[in-house]
Amino acid sequence: MSVNVNTVYQRVLAITNKEQRGYITPQEFNTIANQVQLDLFEQYFYDLNQFRRVPGNDTQYSDMVSILEEKISIFEKLATVTSGTTLPADLYRLGSIVNNCPACREIEQVGQKEWLYIQRSPLAKPTNEFPIYIRDNAGIKVYGTNNVQITSGIYANYVKVPATVNWAYNVGTGLYDAANSTNFEVHESEETDLVNNILAIAGVTLKDNNLYQVGSAEEMKNVQSEKAS
Repeated sequence: MSVNVNTVYQRVLAITNKEQRGYITPQEFNTIANQVQLDLFEQYFYDLNQFRRVPGNDTQYSDMVSILEEKISIFEKLATVTSGTTLPADLYRLGSIVNNCPACREIEQVGQKEWLYIQRSPLAKPTNEFPIYIRDNAGIKVYGTNNVQITSGIYANYVKVPATVNWAYNVGTGLYDAANSTNFEVHESEETDLVNNILAIAGVTLKDNNLYQVGSAEEMKNVQSEKAS
């Protein structure tokens, strides 16, 4: 699932040019588009946390949790990692570290303080069957029997950051270049939110308060509609 970057750009241009409110260059659009995409992406996790806190078993909130989990699932990855090295460069949130895939047994994480205790306690030491891992600024370290690092067969289940949006064009013609463009990676249902939020920020860029208000008002209506559904 994705949202076509040219569709969004053309909708934004149509609205900004409707009353001669100014022109958003491709460079400006790409900068704003990436900011908006990341804001929407980060909002998924905030909203999911909020809806999960709602007590009871109301169908409305259950549906919202499912919708948000579906949107986040687009970004979930399972990648091979090596103990003692950095985690994937596109990592946004780490889910779990697993081994023995395809069965994929989850490896327990311990803190640095716990690790010091484990090394002194024979009963708490990890094994190759039940390893543990610690995480620091350098990445992760997985330990098995005799506290020896396990360096193969390790996988990270994680949520990656969205791909960088790019509306590319042919320098000679100025026309849209689909081959060198990158679409929005958020859920396809976000197309309207993308347009409205880009318009709001573009209003600030173009110093057009009316355009900012148009984008903000449309976004507010959309949020209220989602909450009422």
